[in-house]
Amino acid sequence: KSFRYAFTGIAVLIKSQHNAWIHLFATILVIGCGLFFQIDSVEWCLVTLAILVVLVSEAFNTAIEFLCNVASPAPHPLIKKSKDVAAGAVLISAVGAVIIGLIIFLPYLRAQVFS
Repeated sequence: KSFRYAFTGIAVLIKSQHNAWIHLFATILVIGCGLFFQIDSVEWCLVTLAILVVLVSEAFNTAIEFLCNVASPAPHPLIKKSKDVAAGAVLISAVGAVIIGLIIFLPYLRAQVFS
């Protein structure tokens, strides 16, 4: 049952959150670049961790939003702060993932352009 609940949660995330689609698109793009440039195993580990951190952040953000909407259907300043902090966590993780991607892929791009 636990796996079924988890997969249902992932489906809810993907169906209900536009940003999850953006993150999945970026994930596919990054995996394609990794395959194209044949990055090494350490780079794959870092890319995988960056992808996971962003997706997990998005999932927690979504869970917090759902809970806040139930706890306080009417606008409340603390609910707004909670949602803003959760959204900020997603942004922080996405920016970190972009930085990791640039550190890993820029040398490959430079080598490709200047070879």
